[in-house]
Amino acid sequence: MTPPVLSREEEIYWLALKLIPGLGTRTSGKLLDRFRTPQAIFRASRTELEAAGLSGTVAQSIASGCTFDDAAAQQEKMVQAGAVVVTIGDPRYPQALRDIFDPPTLLFARGRVELLQSLTLGVVGTRRPTPYGLAVAERLSADLAHAGLTIASGAARGIDTASHKGALAAGGHTVAVLGCGVDVVYPSENRKLLAEIAAKGLIVSEFAMGATAFPQNFPIRNRIISGISVGVLVVEGAQYSGSAITAKLAIDQGREVFAVPGNITSKLSWGPNLLIKQGAKIVQDWNDVIAELPPESRRHLIERGRQKILAEGGGDAGATGETGQASLLNSQPPELGAITRRLLDALQVDAAIHLDDLLEKIEDTSPSELIAGLFELEMLGLVKQLPGKNFVKVW
Repeated sequence: MTPPVLSREEEIYWLALKLIPGLGTRTSGKLLDRFRTPQAIFRASRTELEAAGLSGTVAQSIASGCTFDDAAAQQEKMVQAGAVVVTIGDPRYPQALRDIFDPPTLLFARGRVELLQSLTLGVVGTRRPTPYGLAVAERLSADLAHAGLTIASGAARGIDTASHKGALAAGGHTVAVLGCGVDVVYPSENRKLLAEIAAKGLIVSEFAMGATAFPQNFPIRNRIISGISVGVLVVEGAQYSGSAITAKLAIDQGREVFAVPGNITSKLSWGPNLLIKQGAKIVQDWNDVIAELPPESRRHLIERGRQKILAEGGGDAGATGETGQASLLNSQPPELGAITRRLLDALQVDAAIHLDDLLEKIEDTSPSELIAGLFELEMLGLVKQLPGKNFVKVW
């Protein structure tokens, strides 16, 4: 069934309500419960609005219709960015998000809006991860996306970026929840990534078009990451980090919380390790997440996997796909040269090694031979280069 599309007039009422200064999410929701539609709210008298619990200032703003010009400008920005509005009454709006304490009255969306209805897992963590954290986030997100889950994160630097990249690399689905407008690129270095997510996945935000990424916006957007998800996986983060806030929101919303254990001497492991002590599910591979999902969610993933295999004309429809993926990831090309094999043995998954240190470790080799070997390993997907001429083995 095709969901009903708002007329341009209906849309402008929703946008005008969203833009009323001083009108919070909870109060907007209560007004919609009472008056049913934004049009009815704007037709109400100031007395009726104050009787509904609004302050005189906010009631006057609604009665004056002062935000309709801004709403029209928002519509033009949406057209330019290819964005749409998904209101809380829209069938495409996620039921799980609708059920939280303070659901946004509308979402701005760019990309595949149908992903709002998919089975989603939030993956969050620090903006300054270790090589271990980056490897874990990218690999687990790829494996979970391959298993059929949509990966939701915040498109921030670090773990968020690795999670989105992992899901996309596996040919899976990903949703980026922004703390700014869906037409704003933040951080700037993720311009290419956000363009790819808009094309293959979904970008959503409750913040208006053109809204700046203020620091106070991020805790607000975190409740959407957990709200649309069946659970939240924390990879790395300090004890009082944004990922810890998202985990707390997930607990408050009745979501499952997962955490990847880390080195006890690292401050970035304090957050996930503490969550594990408090009862979060420990995650060592993708199956640790799948095993904790409700039975109906697991059945959904199995059925989705079966349909995908049949659609692709794959062999046994009962196969999970795990064996094929594992054999691909674990296979080592036999034609690796001696220097290249020594390089691979010297590199680590959880700690980056600088090019100069590799030159000291791999004796009897010239810099050009070493660089050629590293390039070969990168092309084979066995090694990744990090900023500053640092290298890690791909997990």
